[in-house]
Amino acid sequence: MTDQTKAHPIPATQALHLRQLSHDLSNALEVILQTSYLLGTIELNENGRQWWQMLDQGVQQATTINRQMRDYLRSHSENAAG
Repeated sequence: MTDQTKAHPIPATQALHLRQLSHDLSNALEVILQTSYLLGTIELNENGRQWWQMLDQGVQQATTINRQMRDYLRSHSENAAG
């Protein structure tokens, strides 16, 4: 890594706040994920099935991004143990 690409540690106070926001986002995504799962268990017409697939793909992507953000915060925080 060069000096230009090294990330400075995220200060502990800001990292804590960002982790709390990420946790809240995880909770909201869990509701959407469970709803999407339940929609996938019922019979939908073709149009409904396409909408459900779009919803499911979006929530899976958002969940992955949120997990990556949490991992980044953990590894780039001044207090990485938190």
